[in-house]
Amino acid sequence: MSGHNRWSKLKRRNAVLGVAKGKLYSKAIKEMTVAARLGGGDPASNARLRVAVAQARESNIPRDTIERAIKKGTGELAGESYEEVTYEGYGPGGVALIIECLTDNRNRSASDVRNLLGNYGGNMGAEGAVGWMFHKKGVITVKPGPTEDQVMEQALDAGAEDVVDQGPDGFEVRTAPADLHAVGAKLEAAGLPLGEQKWTFVPQNTVKVEGDNAKRLLKLMDALDDNDDVQHVHANFEIDESLMESLST
Repeated sequence: MSGHNRWSKLKRRNAVLGVAKGKLYSKAIKEMTVAARLGGGDPASNARLRVAVAQARESNIPRDTIERAIKKGTGELAGESYEEVTYEGYGPGGVALIIECLTDNRNRSASDVRNLLGNYGGNMGAEGAVGWMFHKKGVITVKPGPTEDQVMEQALDAGAEDVVDQGPDGFEVRTAPADLHAVGAKLEAAGLPLGEQKWTFVPQNTVKVEGDNAKRLLKLMDALDDNDDVQHVHANFEIDESLMESLST
């Protein structure tokens, strides 16, 4: 499991346990609102909303909260208007970062991200500075239970590109972005225990980070994650698992 994936899972685990759950809810609600505004309020015909709703349910967000977020997006209820903006940059140790934001103030978001990067030994890059280091993929989590051979067989039959063993967390099935929902539906029909389904940026290569750089990098990741405008952070770092656990608790 890559360092960034491990960090993401630790953050989600902490949120489920109650630490920063409010942030998790806020980001999920914002994503559903924007998805509904851009593509309509019916998840069956709005792929982005379908992913957002699935993630919200996986995070145990109540049904009525999901419905209100969608109605705010479609204009049935009053709500904030957000725009999407993506920043690219570098963290400690030369780690590449793609930072996706949903914001009602682009200037504030740019300033916040630039300052956070600078505070922890990173810097903002120009558009395209690191994007070429990543491939956009659909990712489906398969919960622990089935064997790797079982997941591999079903995933390849469903049209997936790859299966990645995530250790005790199960498996990660990767697809072309456009195939995410079709593959997910086939895996669900095959009886596999599915978790999160999402689009993400998968790094082509990773950077090993150790010592002070690792400490500063994880502090930067936490600071970005805590920012209200930041929705997703994608990175290409590798950190020793024991060090990751010790620095993330």
